[in-house]
Amino acid sequence: MKLVDSHCHLNYAGLVERQDEVLASARARGIAGFLNISTRQKEWNDVIGAATRNEDVWATVGVHPHEADAHPDLGAAALIEATQHDRVIAIGECGLDYYYDKSDRAAQRERFQAHIEAARATGLPLVVHTRDAEDDTAEILTREVGKGGVAGVLHCFTGSAELARKALDLGFYISISGIVTFKNAKDLQETARAIPQDRLLVETDSPFLAPVPHRGQTCEPAFVADTAAFLSDLRDEPLDELAEATTANFFRLFNKAAA
Repeated sequence: MKLVDSHCHLNYAGLVERQDEVLASARARGIAGFLNISTRQKEWNDVIGAATRNEDVWATVGVHPHEADAHPDLGAAALIEATQHDRVIAIGECGLDYYYDKSDRAAQRERFQAHIEAARATGLPLVVHTRDAEDDTAEILTREVGKGGVAGVLHCFTGSAELARKALDLGFYISISGIVTFKNAKDLQETARAIPQDRLLVETDSPFLAPVPHRGQTCEPAFVADTAAFLSDLRDEPLDELAEATTANFFRLFNKAAA
């Protein structure tokens, strides 16, 4: 069995101090690939560095919506330039977060647009974060996908079934994290059960959101195996089949990694 952790933060505290050990532990559980996600421009070199040192790790460049106010001058050009590195396979994480409102909403939308423009210019997919911003996220993605040249994934999906349907209609993938294993995640479990197999990804979002049976621990990429096992039972699909499908989906979406 081989899985890919499609979204982890290997350079965050809790993982970066023992990065080699964390990766070795995950590989021992069948994790064959890791997408190391950036959230601030100052992280890009370190995030790419981890991918350069490990042939099974890839990187993204982007700015989390929480950081929009701190990056007032970030435009598509800087993102496009950073994607020239051969280990950078996606743009993000980017998007909208109106739950915490850590950045001005207009600034979030402006930064999101810059990421979309960079994705269109480079042909790389978007890694999209959305929380309590479903209407704006759907409106922006519908408009931009309609213009052509935009694809991606809604990562760590916790949205409504309606948002999932809209994303799927736009050709996006949906990535499920350890949240799906939580007892109070009944709505998400119903959505996860209905996602077409050829559009499903799995992730940890480590070091956050450790799945059952690791609640309360620092989340690690190895734990994507636990999320996959839960999804296998939830969807009544053999684990090997789900692993093969989600891994194939990863390389189909992030085709620069496949190349």
